[in-house]
Amino acid sequence: MKRTIIRIEGADARDFLQGLITNDVAGLGHGLVYAAMLTPQGRYIADFFLVPEGGDSILLDVHGDLAQDLLKRLNMYKLRADVTLTETDLDVRRGTGPAPEGGFADPRHPALGWRLYGEEGGDDGTDWDAIRVAHCIPETGVELTPDTFILEAGFERLHGVDFRKGCYVGQEVTARMHHKTELRKGLATVTVDGPAETGAAITSADGKPAGTLFTRSGERAIAYLRFDRAVGEMRAGEATLRRI
Repeated sequence: MKRTIIRIEGADARDFLQGLITNDVAGLGHGLVYAAMLTPQGRYIADFFLVPEGGDSILLDVHGDLAQDLLKRLNMYKLRADVTLTETDLDVRRGTGPAPEGGFADPRHPALGWRLYGEEGGDDGTDWDAIRVAHCIPETGVELTPDTFILEAGFERLHGVDFRKGCYVGQEVTARMHHKTELRKGLATVTVDGPAETGAAITSADGKPAGTLFTRSGERAIAYLRFDRAVGEMRAGEATLRRI
């Protein structure tokens, strides 16, 4: 999993980020901050971790496939702010168990262990897909795509959005979904009995479209479901599914 680490520094770095991302940068005082950047219509652009580096410097840890587009967007919003954005040569190590010196707990879920930033990357051989499926944690480019609304992807549960921090791009749509509506679609864990590929369409017991199958680990998987149709036995490929 290739990650890109961007350094954001300058006197306005925190205020600059605060007006753009879904979470509160004040959380950097306690460790990593998990957040996303959205379109004005509230749809997903990228998810990432903010890393406290000291002084006016913050690291941004993002999936490598999204890094260049995210950099362009951040520079577009920079205007006259005292902010410098630089792609670094740093990498990230991650693992479970006791964190090494300088490591940060992954804020999404305790089972995701720690992340450490430096010259060397890699991980400790943990089966990350098994952990993600067990706790319904979405992955960039798999469950998290440009069509995603972050609340449907579980960002509130994953500590990736703050509803008290004030305005940011896409905030109005996100807040409306949180305060005024009950989610009718979203990610959920399902049991899977039989062969089915990632991306397979899910149908309800009466044959209606009910969602899409994503990451699978053993007899469980993450699925994007239309909740009113995810009742009883469903189908995907040759497999039988049930929502947990």
